[in-house]
Amino acid sequence: MKIKRIGLLTGGGDSPGINAAIRAVVRRAWKEKIEVIGYLGGWGGPLEKRTRVLDRESTSGILPIGGTILGSSRTNPFKIDGGPQKIISNLRSDKIDVLIAIGGDDTLGVAHRLAGYNIKAIGIPQTIDNDLALTDYSIGFSSALATITDALDKLHTTAYSHHRVLILEVMGRNSGWLGLLGGLAGGADVILIPETPFSVSAVYHQVNERKRRGKHFSIIVISEGASPKELAGQVVQEKEVDAFGHVKLGGIGDSLGRELNKFLDLPARVTTLAYLQRGGISDPFDRILATRFGVAAVEFAGDGLFDKMAALQGSDIVPVELADVLAASPQVIDDKLIELSALFD
Repeated sequence: MKIKRIGLLTGGGDSPGINAAIRAVVRRAWKEKIEVIGYLGGWGGPLEKRTRVLDRESTSGILPIGGTILGSSRTNPFKIDGGPQKIISNLRSDKIDVLIAIGGDDTLGVAHRLAGYNIKAIGIPQTIDNDLALTDYSIGFSSALATITDALDKLHTTAYSHHRVLILEVMGRNSGWLGLLGGLAGGADVILIPETPFSVSAVYHQVNERKRRGKHFSIIVISEGASPKELAGQVVQEKEVDAFGHVKLGGIGDSLGRELNKFLDLPARVTTLAYLQRGGISDPFDRILATRFGVAAVEFAGDGLFDKMAALQGSDIVPVELADVLAASPQVIDDKLIELSALFD
């Protein structure tokens, strides 16, 4: 099959490095004389036929820019009456041969479901949570990790200067990659992640044990999806679900801080990084990874490899089945990394 026109969209939460992937898709396609049409606003783009032409000129200079020049959303066409049919009609009208979707499990899940409607799609993994299976890393994780590490470095100075317990809440709904590796890189004393439910009393004793050893401060990193045993569940900021059935998490850091302040004689204070983790420019690793993913996606299209995702495995970019990625997500954290974190308190 000769590819003449590629459609490209970005969905879900933004991550540093998306624009590098967009640029790479356009550059590789240009070499093959393939046109690229960008869809604006995630899956809302092909649903509402909102497009822009992507070429060398329009993507020049976007490599270091954060966010996505195409915009994003959490639109789920399968929750809209006639949504899939509208997308199919618009893709045919735009003469799209292959659709490349950049995003996490929700965005790529839509791409996979559209394969059942004979839409040829390829996925590029993009999520700071790094929770997509079958790829070692996703676009945005490395940059977000650097932001968390920098925040922890800065929090340390206040913690030891003022003898405080400082709690940093980071993103991570069902996966603790950011919390765990960020905590390790930033020297956190307590790391709490979704994979391992925690006890507030155990955290209290850890902080007190540090104080007994002469450490009159502690740094705690907690993922937004971490579950305190005392509550038997995650802390929910808003009960209303989005188009993909997710509630909005948030507030676990404040909840933990309030509980610790009932018993500790060291004041506990909370910092929530929130969108700061997703914003800003990408680091060198993400720029290179995104570039490799973008180039590979175009090459997969040329080779007729559809309903696949570009994945980093070791040092290689390989095609993996989207069905397998979605069935296996979230990516499991190695127990050895969790054990490693327990050594540094």
